[in-house]
Amino acid sequence: MHSTTQKPIQSRHNIRQQIRKTRQNLTALEQTQAEQNITQQAMDLITLRQAQNIALYLAFDGEISTQLLIEKLWQQGKNVYLPVLHPFCPGYLLFLQHRPNIPFMRNKFGILEPQLNVQNVLPVEQLDIIFTPLVAFDQQGNRLGMGGGFYDRTLQGWQQKSFIPVGLAHQCQQVESLPIESWDMPLFGILVA
Repeated sequence: MHSTTQKPIQSRHNIRQQIRKTRQNLTALEQTQAEQNITQQAMDLITLRQAQNIALYLAFDGEISTQLLIEKLWQQGKNVYLPVLHPFCPGYLLFLQHRPNIPFMRNKFGILEPQLNVQNVLPVEQLDIIFTPLVAFDQQGNRLGMGGGFYDRTLQGWQQKSFIPVGLAHQCQQVESLPIESWDMPLFGILVA
């Protein structure tokens, strides 16, 4: 039996649509400022955790750019890894080392990823921090992605592993509360610009 006095929780689909549109409407200046802010916060966390193997993503669909962070990490001699759709385990990600001048291709979602080379793959367990993109987040550390579940599957059981997952987000991506499903993986933390 339903109580009609409860405030209806927005559907995941509606939240995704609304936040993606808001994020896409950010100005170039707002995006640049967010990238600089996030880069500083991420570098502080990387230093604090003495991280060497860092997974990032290439910005897509209005996500905060990680280009400045990648360049700073290279300057410090850190290893940078980018996600690639797993060729044999649908729904999972592999992380490939990213170096200057590595060729890219677009995956089935139109997102740039390094060309698959098994010599560049690092097992997830050997990463120190996985910085994840997200569409929306709430104060409880819940993350709503694009809906494919790739990060949720990849991060499963992270609390028993050596890495921490940390979301990168614009302030406009925060919502009061997300409708959570059993497969959703909460993050260690979220850096907000």
